[in-house]
Amino acid sequence: MQVPVLVVGAGPVGLALAGDLGWRGVNTLLVERTDGAVTQPKMDMVGIRSMEFCRRWGITDWVESAGYNRHYTQDCAWVTDLNGYEFGREPFPAPADEKPPPHSPQHRERCPQNFFDPVLTRFAVENGSDIRYNTELVDFTDLGDRVVAVVRDADGTTSEIECQYLIGTDGGGSRVRDKLGIEMTGDGVLTYTTNAVFRCDGLESLHHTKAAYRYIFIGEEGTWATLVAINGKDQWRFSLIGDGDRRLVSEEEMRTAIVRAVGREFDFEILSMLPWVRRQLVADHYRSGRVFLAGDSAHLTSPTGGFGMNTGLLDAVNLSWKLAAVLDGWGGETLLDSYETEQRPVAIRNVTEAGDNLKRMLQPRVAKPEAAVFAGDSAEATQARKEYGQRYTEMMAREWFTIGIHLGYLYEGSPVIVPDGTPAPELTVSTYTPTARPGSRAPHVWLSPQRSTLDEFGLRFALLRFDAAADAGPLLAAAQAGSVPIRLVDVDSAEAAALYEKPLVLVRPDGQVAWRGDDAADAAAIVETVCGLRGTDRTSETAVK
Repeated sequence: MQVPVLVVGAGPVGLALAGDLGWRGVNTLLVERTDGAVTQPKMDMVGIRSMEFCRRWGITDWVESAGYNRHYTQDCAWVTDLNGYEFGREPFPAPADEKPPPHSPQHRERCPQNFFDPVLTRFAVENGSDIRYNTELVDFTDLGDRVVAVVRDADGTTSEIECQYLIGTDGGGSRVRDKLGIEMTGDGVLTYTTNAVFRCDGLESLHHTKAAYRYIFIGEEGTWATLVAINGKDQWRFSLIGDGDRRLVSEEEMRTAIVRAVGREFDFEILSMLPWVRRQLVADHYRSGRVFLAGDSAHLTSPTGGFGMNTGLLDAVNLSWKLAAVLDGWGGETLLDSYETEQRPVAIRNVTEAGDNLKRMLQPRVAKPEAAVFAGDSAEATQARKEYGQRYTEMMAREWFTIGIHLGYLYEGSPVIVPDGTPAPELTVSTYTPTARPGSRAPHVWLSPQRSTLDEFGLRFALLRFDAAADAGPLLAAAQAGSVPIRLVDVDSAEAAALYEKPLVLVRPDGQVAWRGDDAADAAAIVETVCGLRGTDRTSETAVK
């Protein structure tokens, strides 16, 4: 069997990659060793940039209607137990009530993996991807001009697949990464944790604490567990947070811990349990020849902050258009090399931030709460809890407000970005200042009540022109000469013109600014650079597309 791209691993990142490739017209085969069922959702928040991608793909309605109760509060609260004392909380609206910030046409969405995977599966299938479950990668060989992979299906039958590129999205224990011999750098064990998903309809009526999406439990020993409303209805994910020592948590111990967290005996059904390890690791390389890594195979992060899957979707969108460009014959090897150059620093930043979030969440283990906060209802105890809660709330705010992580990433030093000489903006976490500096996400501006500048980006380069007198001809001609897909977009918006700063701005298919300027006198060099063709021979794989 021959296929242009073989993707190994059908989690959210593999599904998004296959879907985006299909959306770009690239035939893709996706193999997954399991049946694809999700009993323990490993992610539950689709970040604002990921929702912008969903908007591009036309699937935001699918995400919103996937199954999560969008009217359920999203507050985060820290408590002794649900029938004990509340230290504090950070209020957030239900998804149905949340409004997009000024910087985006979308807002984040609560959509756990057991809901999000089916959405992405539909997206991939409707765009022509072939998904084969219960099919395991056995081996592969990079022959230089192609990759030959061996897969085994459920009945033990093996077969060969010949592809131009293979992408490993096969998770933290990636067979693809191991086969390539690529090491990971960072902390291999932050904590050993055990999750339990349990069912209890009407849990909110069994305690006096105000409803919240997420509860953090703090006892005399410090932070010891969390509870998440995993479907906003009757299912909950309880995480018993261990330390650096591996141990097996029995169902009896888990039931005892859940009862302690709720603060009373009650009836509930444990649906599944999953022991797992929090890690802070990034692969040393994202590419070896014709084989690439994306998602958890390339970076492993603590879920504190919700960066893992969202960083992986950024991987998928960054890599997809570059593979399509090379397969179409207008992209060069440097374009493929730029995937690691651009995405690895983003992963390092996000993985580090998530690890720091974990340290903040577990800080009560280091500086244990004073005994007074657990000392009943006296005025002194009440005041002690108030003061303690205020300090913890202020410390945790950095995890809840992260728009700078999701929108403010930069592709600094990329070989396929044409710098304009302006200084790099400061990387921030809780704030975001839009910029059209090359290497940045092209900013959002409303062009009409339902039309964003972001809606102009996707399948091809977009040359934005903010001044009708600016000559776009040379750049369009240079792109046409190289068979580079491009469209001219005249933008009549003073707000957008001020934000983008230059009369001509070239935006890549993934929505990043590639170049901006007053004119394109050096159009041929610009096109060669952004397509990864400077100093290299043009690469063509059109025969297998």
